[in-house]
Amino acid sequence: MDPSTCPYPLDPTGSDLHAEAARLSRRGPATRVVLPGEVEAWLVTDPVVLRSLFADPRVSKDPHRHWPAYRELPPDWPLHTWVSMRNMFNSHGAEHRRLRALIAPAFTARRIRELQPHVERITTELLDDVAAAAPGVAVDLRERFANPLPVAVISSLLGITDRSALDEMRRLVESFFSTTTTPEQMVSGMETLYRLFGDHVAARRRTPGDDLTSDLLAMRDEDGTRLSDGELTDTLMLMFSAGHETTVNLLGHAIAQLLTEPRHLAAVRAGDLSWDAVVEETLRWQPPLANLPLRFAVEEIALPGGDAIRAGEAIVAGLLAANRHAAHYPDGELFDPARSDSAHLSFGHGVHFCVGSQLARLEARIGLSALFDRFPDLTPAFTELEQRPSFISNGHVDLPAIPNPTTT
Repeated sequence: MDPSTCPYPLDPTGSDLHAEAARLSRRGPATRVVLPGEVEAWLVTDPVVLRSLFADPRVSKDPHRHWPAYRELPPDWPLHTWVSMRNMFNSHGAEHRRLRALIAPAFTARRIRELQPHVERITTELLDDVAAAAPGVAVDLRERFANPLPVAVISSLLGITDRSALDEMRRLVESFFSTTTTPEQMVSGMETLYRLFGDHVAARRRTPGDDLTSDLLAMRDEDGTRLSDGELTDTLMLMFSAGHETTVNLLGHAIAQLLTEPRHLAAVRAGDLSWDAVVEETLRWQPPLANLPLRFAVEEIALPGGDAIRAGEAIVAGLLAANRHAAHYPDGELFDPARSDSAHLSFGHGVHFCVGSQLARLEARIGLSALFDRFPDLTPAFTELEQRPSFISNGHVDLPAIPNPTTT
């Protein structure tokens, strides 16, 4: 049997995401892969095919309706959190439109512009903390800056004020993005996360505030058929997790690359490059999510080359492979913010396009410009960065850098 026709087992440790993406691309525009738990799916690597599937009404994100294998999965399947929640991420058609309509008003262009002073204030506070480092001492910018910035923004939007609960939420969400988390840890973590968000909802019900949780509660209370208790909790969990994990990785990759290739930073400072260009090229070159599960074929869908995704089969979006596909991006493996085409699929496409994409861009643009303005002599304290153990999340374990040079 030709090994290239056998389903490819994805490496759960994500030890070499780029080499794996290249191997998968060579197998064709879409190829069969094996996920944890011996679950098979199609992983799509061609950006044209992937964009088409993102916009195809024959592709669903609702496993309850369109993935027969879902009913056979054990309760401790490691990727359950990616498909089982009842929110707009895992819905289709009219149900998706209903759930998305509740969230979208919080992320309009006007609302995002209004958030800018708040993001700037949080950024300044975090950089004040970084600035306290002694001369010549390295600081983990992932832990001290890239991570807490989006967490503080999304928790403020949701009205989460309990610091200890927030720290636990962040830790648990990070463990869910790790594809080496054990089934036992996953089940226990989900129970804890549901309890924490349940407590948050109960607190906001007792004392409503000027936040999205209170808004969603009011909508549900006015018409109980619009948003169930489960949908409310799952929606908040989705917004919290999606609202910070991707931005953490976006900031981390941009910072690391600008430190590694300072000529790009010099071009920004000279006015030859914009921060927007840096952000978009980072999103293309290092998508915050390397592979995004799962979608499901509602009916058979033909693929280029004669293959077909049969009705009920699962689909993984190979974002890293698609964003660097050699046939569509010459020198796609190179970071080049000045390239003429930095189009990417990191925020998806079609009806499931990321509702928080503009907030992520705002946070990255403000965070990067403020960091490098505040610390013009910021220097890397690494030679190589350790990849987080995941074939989904594309980020680093840490990001050590020296903000204050040694005085002489």
